[in-house]
Amino acid sequence: MRPRSTLVGRSTGSDRSPLAPGAVIRRLILVALLLTALFFVIQGGEFGTWDLLRQRARRAELVAAIDSLQRDIDSLRAYKRAVETDPVVQERIAREEFGFVKGDKEILYRFTKARDTVDAALADP
Repeated sequence: MRPRSTLVGRSTGSDRSPLAPGAVIRRLILVALLLTALFFVIQGGEFGTWDLLRQRARRAELVAAIDSLQRDIDSLRAYKRAVETDPVVQERIAREEFGFVKGDKEILYRFTKARDTVDAALADP
């Protein structure tokens, strides 16, 4: 005779019953719900992963635009300083914008048509 096991409730593995079909379906539904909840936690909502990635890309674009505008501001400040203090730049602007000429020995004139003759020439076809 073999001695009987004194532990109550211990299974030897041979008397395990397979899960009922309803229990399997319940477990699959539970796993699907958990996976859906996990997906929503990661991706869903107002600040999901995709939204955060888009915000990072937009932030990078805005930082680049700010840097570009800052360079423009710096160059305009340097140009303003040159216009206010540099005689060479002032002379160039006077020549290009206002038609001034520089000369010590001769006087240069610019001849243009009078305003009323230009208007009359445009009126007569």
